[in-house]
Amino acid sequence: MILGGFVLGIVAYGLFLPVGMDWTYAAMFPTLLIAGIAFALAYGPLTIAATDGVTESEQGLAGGLLNAATQFGSAFGISAVTAVYGLASSGSDPASTLSAFRTALIVPVAMVTLGALISSFGLRGGRGRRVAGATAEASSDVSANAARQTAS
Repeated sequence: MILGGFVLGIVAYGLFLPVGMDWTYAAMFPTLLIAGIAFALAYGPLTIAATDGVTESEQGLAGGLLNAATQFGSAFGISAVTAVYGLASSGSDPASTLSAFRTALIVPVAMVTLGALISSFGLRGGRGRRVAGATAEASSDVSANAARQTAS
Protein backbone atom coordinates (compact mmCIF):
# COMPACT_ATOMS: atom_id res chain seq x y z
CA MET A 1 0.00 0.00 0.00
CA ILE A 2 2.79 2.41 0.93
CA LEU A 3 4.75 1.77 -2.24
CA GLY A 4 1.57 2.02 -4.31
CA GLY A 5 0.80 5.37 -2.71
CA PHE A 6 4.27 6.66 -3.47
CA VAL A 7 4.12 5.44 -7.07
CA LEU A 8 0.76 7.17 -7.53
CA GLY A 9 2.31 10.29 -6.00
CA ILE A 10 5.09 10.17 -8.58
CA VAL A 11 2.48 9.84 -11.33
CA ALA A 12 0.39 12.72 -9.93
CA TYR A 13 3.29 15.14 -9.58
CA GLY A 14 4.73 14.01 -12.92
CA LEU A 15 1.42 14.68 -14.66
CA PHE A 16 1.36 18.16 -13.15
CA LEU A 17 4.87 19.11 -14.34
CA PRO A 18 3.71 20.28 -17.80
CA VAL A 19 1.09 22.64 -16.30
CA GLY A 20 0.36 25.47 -18.68
CA MET A 21 -1.07 28.95 -18.57
CA ASP A 22 -4.23 27.78 -20.29
CA TRP A 23 -4.94 24.84 -17.94
CA THR A 24 -8.38 24.88 -16.41
CA TYR A 25 -9.36 23.30 -13.13
CA ALA A 26 -10.95 20.46 -15.10
CA ALA A 27 -7.56 19.77 -16.71
CA MET A 28 -5.91 19.65 -13.28
CA PHE A 29 -8.62 17.58 -11.58
CA PRO A 30 -7.34 14.11 -12.62
CA THR A 31 -3.91 14.96 -11.22
CA LEU A 32 -5.43 16.22 -7.97
CA LEU A 33 -7.59 13.09 -7.72
CA ILE A 34 -4.58 10.80 -8.21
CA ALA A 35 -2.63 12.78 -5.59
CA GLY A 36 -5.51 12.39 -3.12
CA ILE A 37 -5.64 8.65 -3.68
CA ALA A 38 -1.86 8.47 -3.30
CA PHE A 39 -1.99 10.21 0.08
CA ALA A 40 -4.86 8.01 1.22
CA LEU A 41 -2.94 4.87 0.29
CA ALA A 42 0.32 5.93 1.93
CA TYR A 43 -0.48 7.82 5.14
CA GLY A 44 -2.50 5.20 6.99
CA PRO A 45 -0.02 2.36 6.43
CA LEU A 46 2.91 4.71 7.17
CA THR A 47 1.32 5.56 10.51
CA ILE A 48 0.86 1.87 11.26
CA ALA A 49 4.45 1.11 10.28
CA ALA A 50 5.76 3.97 12.42
CA THR A 51 3.94 2.81 15.55
CA ASP A 52 4.15 -0.95 15.01
CA GLY A 53 5.82 -2.74 17.87
CA VAL A 54 5.55 0.20 20.28
CA THR A 55 4.44 -0.86 23.74
CA GLU A 56 1.07 0.36 24.98
CA SER A 57 2.65 2.59 27.59
CA GLU A 58 4.68 4.39 24.90
CA GLN A 59 1.88 4.88 22.34
CA GLY A 60 1.39 8.55 23.30
CA LEU A 61 5.09 9.25 22.92
CA ALA A 62 5.18 7.44 19.58
CA GLY A 63 2.12 9.36 18.35
CA GLY A 64 3.67 12.67 19.40
CA LEU A 65 6.97 11.87 17.71
CA LEU A 66 5.15 10.78 14.56
CA ASN A 67 3.11 13.99 14.51
CA ALA A 68 6.22 16.14 15.09
CA ALA A 69 8.14 14.28 12.37
CA THR A 70 5.25 14.73 9.93
CA GLN A 71 5.07 18.45 10.68
CA PHE A 72 8.85 18.82 10.35
CA GLY A 73 8.87 16.91 7.07
CA SER A 74 6.06 19.07 5.69
CA ALA A 75 7.84 22.26 6.74
CA PHE A 76 11.09 21.01 5.21
CA GLY A 77 9.35 20.11 1.95
CA ILE A 78 7.56 23.45 1.68
CA SER A 79 10.80 25.28 2.46
CA ALA A 80 12.68 23.32 -0.18
CA VAL A 81 10.01 24.00 -2.82
CA THR A 82 9.96 27.69 -1.91
CA ALA A 83 13.76 27.93 -2.06
CA VAL A 84 13.91 26.27 -5.47
CA TYR A 85 11.09 28.51 -6.69
CA GLY A 86 12.96 31.58 -5.46
CA LEU A 87 16.19 30.50 -7.12
CA ALA A 88 14.45 29.66 -10.39
CA SER A 89 12.35 32.83 -10.49
CA SER A 90 13.78 35.28 -12.99
CA GLY A 91 11.01 37.81 -13.43
CA SER A 92 7.49 38.76 -12.54
CA ASP A 93 5.86 38.04 -15.89
CA PRO A 94 3.49 35.04 -15.98
CA ALA A 95 5.78 32.93 -18.19
CA SER A 96 8.72 33.33 -15.76
CA THR A 97 6.48 32.56 -12.79
CA LEU A 98 5.16 29.42 -14.47
CA SER A 99 8.67 28.31 -15.40
CA ALA A 100 9.83 28.74 -11.79
CA PHE A 101 6.74 26.86 -10.60
CA ARG A 102 7.56 23.91 -12.89
CA THR A 103 11.14 23.88 -11.64
CA ALA A 104 9.95 23.92 -8.01
CA LEU A 105 7.64 20.96 -8.72
CA ILE A 106 10.73 18.82 -9.25
CA VAL A 107 11.29 18.90 -5.46
CA PRO A 108 8.11 16.97 -4.53
CA VAL A 109 8.71 14.58 -7.44
CA ALA A 110 12.18 13.87 -6.05
CA MET A 111 10.88 13.50 -2.47
CA VAL A 112 8.12 11.08 -3.45
CA THR A 113 10.58 9.12 -5.62
CA LEU A 114 12.93 8.87 -2.64
CA GLY A 115 10.03 7.67 -0.49
CA ALA A 116 9.19 5.02 -3.08
CA LEU A 117 12.79 3.82 -3.17
CA ILE A 118 13.02 3.64 0.62
CA SER A 119 9.68 1.85 0.94
CA SER A 120 10.60 -0.62 -1.80
CA PHE A 121 13.45 -1.88 0.41
CA GLY A 122 10.87 -2.63 3.11
CA LEU A 123 9.21 -5.17 0.81
CA ARG A 124 11.95 -7.69 1.55
CA GLY A 125 10.29 -8.64 4.83
CA GLY A 126 13.27 -8.02 7.13
CA ARG A 127 11.19 -5.94 9.52
CA GLY A 128 8.52 -8.62 9.88
CA ARG A 129 11.07 -11.18 11.06
CA ARG A 130 12.51 -8.72 13.54
CA VAL A 131 9.07 -7.84 14.93
CA ALA A 132 8.20 -11.54 15.17
CA GLY A 133 11.43 -12.10 17.09
CA ALA A 134 10.67 -9.16 19.38
CA THR A 135 7.16 -10.53 19.96
CA ALA A 136 8.61 -13.92 20.88
CA GLU A 137 11.00 -12.22 23.30
CA ALA A 138 8.17 -10.22 24.84
CA SER A 139 6.10 -13.39 25.24
CA SER A 140 8.94 -15.17 27.01
CA ASP A 141 9.45 -12.10 29.25
CA VAL A 142 5.75 -12.11 30.16
CA SER A 143 5.91 -15.85 30.90
CA ALA A 144 9.00 -15.37 33.04
CA ASN A 145 7.37 -12.51 34.97
CA ALA A 146 4.23 -14.56 35.51
CA ALA A 147 6.32 -17.46 36.80
CA ARG A 148 8.15 -15.12 39.22
CA GLN A 149 4.87 -13.69 40.51
CA THR A 150 3.45 -17.17 41.01
CA ALA A 151 6.58 -18.27 42.91
CA SER A 152 6.41 -15.31 45.27
